[in-house]
Amino acid sequence: MRKVDLCLSSEGTEVILATSSDEKHPPENIIDGNPETFWTTTGMFPQEFIICFHKRVRIERLVIQSCFVRTLQIEKSTSKEPDSFEQWIERDLVHTEGQLQNEEIMANDGHATYLRFIITSAFDHFASVYSVSAEGIAVSNLS
Repeated sequence: MRKVDLCLSSEGTEVILATSSDEKHPPENIIDGNPETFWTTTGMFPQEFIICFHKRVRIERLVIQSCFVRTLQIEKSTSKEPDSFEQWIERDLVHTEGQLQNEEIMANDGHATYLRFIITSAFDHFASVYSVSAEGIAVSNLS
C-alpha cells in the first residue's frame, strides 16, 4: 500500500465542523492542497475543526501549517460517527514572526476515522490554519 496525504479533499476527506467561518477563508481551505489559502478563526478561544476521512486510516506523520496558534490539542475517533473522541496529541507551538508555523508530529497509534483539532489559545486575537497533512494509509472502509 502506498502512503498518501490523507487530509486532502481530493482523497475524499472533508471538514465536517468548524466553530468559526469567514466566507473568504472557509474551513475547507485546510484540505484543498493550495498553500495560498487558509481557514481563520473569528476571535474567541477555544476554536476547533473536525476532519472526516470517510474510512479508517493509519496516520504516521502529521504536519500542521498555521499562524498565531499557541496551544493545539488533537483528538481522534475510530467511530462511524464523529463522537467518542480521545485525547491524542497536545502541543505548544512556537511563535514565528512573519512565517508560518510548521509543526511536524510523528504519530503513535494513529488509527482514526475523525480528527478533532482544538486551538485552545493563540498569540493574537485571531489564528489561522493553512493546511493539515496526514501521511499514512487507508486501512479499511467504513461499513
